[in-house]
Amino acid sequence: MDTDPSTDTRKLILVVDDDEELRRLIAAYLEKQGYDVRLLPDARGVDRAIEKRRPHLIVLDLMLPGENGLAVCRRLRAAGDDIPIVMLTARDETVDRIVGLEMGADDYVGKPFDPRELVARIEAVLRRKPTPPATPEPFADLFRFGDFEFDAGARVLRRGSETISLTSGEFALLHALVRHAHRPLSRERLLELARGPETESFDRSIDVQIHRLRKLIEHDPAQPRFIQTVWGHGYVFSPEGKTR
Repeated sequence: MDTDPSTDTRKLILVVDDDEELRRLIAAYLEKQGYDVRLLPDARGVDRAIEKRRPHLIVLDLMLPGENGLAVCRRLRAAGDDIPIVMLTARDETVDRIVGLEMGADDYVGKPFDPRELVARIEAVLRRKPTPPATPEPFADLFRFGDFEFDAGARVLRRGSETISLTSGEFALLHALVRHAHRPLSRERLLELARGPETESFDRSIDVQIHRLRKLIEHDPAQPRFIQTVWGHGYVFSPEGKTR
């Protein structure tokens, strides 16, 4: 049940799934964990729900009637909206997960799933959000590379006067790369730095995130200057744009 947003301090999770029984199951479990929950059976009410009260995270089913989850995710990201999104998919196929990440999803959970797994993924994604400004951050100074200025404390990436919108996953990954500049990092280490030590994912997911970051900061993503591949190992961030 919706409450007065001016008095409710709980984090709001918007759950969009056409399975009524699953929606209720997710809502009951999330509410027990201290979250406020809003439920939608399809994508038609997503924009209105966000406008009425912006959620902290969206749990979004891939196979929705009408506008599917991938289309919703793509549309929100194209509009510059960085609300964290955890995608639900009934298909146990890597391609669906990869496409979801490419569209801007922050994580995914395959059906059927244990509600505890979904909560763990939600909490991991929410932890990637920046710390409040009142909390000092050791790496909050501006970091410049090429034409870019990255302010980790404000969670802002700029190129000149242009502000580039980052999803929580893109921010976490860029922050990890910046903090470990010049140090080759394996895919597993990058996942741990960006998502936390408890994360369980597959190597291809970090490749997709790297691809998305390269499209944002590289003049030619096929020949990257800043995020370079270390063959057989992972990636290295070179702020000077030097060729290895």
